[in-house]
Amino acid sequence: MGTSRQHPAVGIVVITRDRRSQLLATLDRLDALPGRPPIVVVDNASVDGTSAAVRAGFPHVRLLRLPRNEGAVARNHGVALLDSHYVAFSDDDSWWEPEALPRAVAVFDAHPRLGLLSAATRVGADGQPDPLNTVLAASPLGTAPDLPGPSVLGFLACASVVRRAAFVDVGGFHPLLHFAGEEALLAIDLAARGWGVVHCPRVIARHVPDGGPRPDRAARVRRNELLTAYLRRPWSCGAALTALTARDALRDPYARLALAEALWRLPRALLHRKPVPNWLERDLRAVAAAAAPSADG
Repeated sequence: MGTSRQHPAVGIVVITRDRRSQLLATLDRLDALPGRPPIVVVDNASVDGTSAAVRAGFPHVRLLRLPRNEGAVARNHGVALLDSHYVAFSDDDSWWEPEALPRAVAVFDAHPRLGLLSAATRVGADGQPDPLNTVLAASPLGTAPDLPGPSVLGFLACASVVRRAAFVDVGGFHPLLHFAGEEALLAIDLAARGWGVVHCPRVIARHVPDGGPRPDRAARVRRNELLTAYLRRPWSCGAALTALTARDALRDPYARLALAEALWRLPRALLHRKPVPNWLERDLRAVAAAAAPSADG
């Protein structure tokens, strides 16, 4: 009589595009983690030889090369290739501390409603705390009795671990947003379905992003804020954000780019519109109020 195959507790999905050297360095670190969790690399149509380098240097890593750049949705493809109970996300410039994933598994095992864990992020070669850690730790939503930390409605994708069942339940990252600020919609969708989304500072991710300003990314974040509002928030929220972006577009070319790209995608957003329940809208407003600069600041 054969024995049933054991599913691994946690696997890792890494997405990448045209950053071969950074990816190979990241895979060296991930491959050395305790227990050697299974790794899936999803290549967003790189043209710099990334896929060939992964095949040559890490033949045991599962590789999926997409024919086009699908942005954050590449993570969905990676999750589909894993059968682990939990999935940790990394980008090609981020990895996990040695004890991070065993700690994450223990937290998930102890809290069945937990859908997503947002780790503490340490940035740069010297591992300085990301300012986002403080924001998440001070979440105005507090800590539910059945969850291990403060509830949040935002996170950094490359420093997050998900319960695979919860991720699949909500459909993963939404294709309309592509990339930049895509995390908020996933957090909203998880919360709307009753899954907990929390910040857990005992689980630590490392992130060494490229230096230098990226104003085009800021435009995409703003575009996705607009689209997320039309997808899940009351009409008044979408209208107010549109008016604000239109006002800023008079003097800011990146606001003009955000507005143009959002309006082009708006018909598709409206086709998938599903407003959140009132209690979640109140939570979203509380988070926005906490993040707003004070009158004294």
